[in-house]
Amino acid sequence: MSSRLASPGVLTAGAATFSVLAWASAFVSIRSAGAAYSPGALALGRLLAASVVLIVLVAIRREGLPPRGAWRGILVSGVVWFGGYMVALNWGERLVDAGTAALLVNVGPILMALLAARLLGEALPPRLLAGMAVSFGGAVVVGLSQSSGSSGHEGGTSVLGVVLCLLAAMAYATGVVAQKPALTYGTPLQITAYGCLVGTAVCLPFAGQLATELPDAPTSATLNMLYLGVVPTALAFTTWTYALARMPASRLGATTYAVPAIVVLLSWAFLDEVPAWLTLLGGALCLTGVAVSRSRPRPSRESAPASAPAARAAESGPEPAPADAQ
Repeated sequence: MSSRLASPGVLTAGAATFSVLAWASAFVSIRSAGAAYSPGALALGRLLAASVVLIVLVAIRREGLPPRGAWRGILVSGVVWFGGYMVALNWGERLVDAGTAALLVNVGPILMALLAARLLGEALPPRLLAGMAVSFGGAVVVGLSQSSGSSGHEGGTSVLGVVLCLLAAMAYATGVVAQKPALTYGTPLQITAYGCLVGTAVCLPFAGQLATELPDAPTSATLNMLYLGVVPTALAFTTWTYALARMPASRLGATTYAVPAIVVLLSWAFLDEVPAWLTLLGGALCLTGVAVSRSRPRPSRESAPASAPAARAAESGPEPAPADAQ
């Protein structure tokens, strides 16, 4: 029993699950801390806290600097994902509620597949293109619901918030695609730690805002900022890269489809925020598009007369491969 729990497949699934839960909680913490901290200051404070934890972990494990081949992916993911994604998401969540932000950011897996096809040579099947179209339509519906003020979010919302969350989704997809090749050279901890340090350097221009806002911020907001740095960033990004090193990026990206549902529940429980029906409809379209893009065509009858068990296996799809066999 213990050997089964410690198998590579179970460890990879556990790492992905932890990342999904931690990132879902981040949407709620950002909404809470964002009331006291501006987007850039919150990103810098979060990254500083994460950098401290990651540097300690690197020192304990004595992993040192990553190999030269990993630095391109580290720099791209550090600038775009650790830096740009966090600032864009922090800003976007000042304009839309946490559940809506999570729904919009979850367009990222489709964008990730497109980038992987363009940059890594992965296949681009027609179902992926159809799913992308459906998800884009869902994003438009969410944008219309926000601009019409039907979300019920206090202070009104604007298309800008939707655009910022979509930019965050693009940054997330770009960061993952950049990280994947880097993991052939460095360890998950190295890629995460040095990417985080790069993102921290990118956000240093916000140091003045952080220094000004920190003394006046309530303790709860500062604790949320520290939580964002330690759990959703230092720990969850490390478990994510651990899983990314052991399975395809598109397959791992599919695990984040559960984030919006978790965020809606958390934001309802802790922030009393529930997106309006039109926003939920748009989000459902986003996720439907993702499901279409991940679906598999059924084999033709001519190619499946082999045996009843084989036919049933073909209809249900292939068995998931062990994580270390990807």
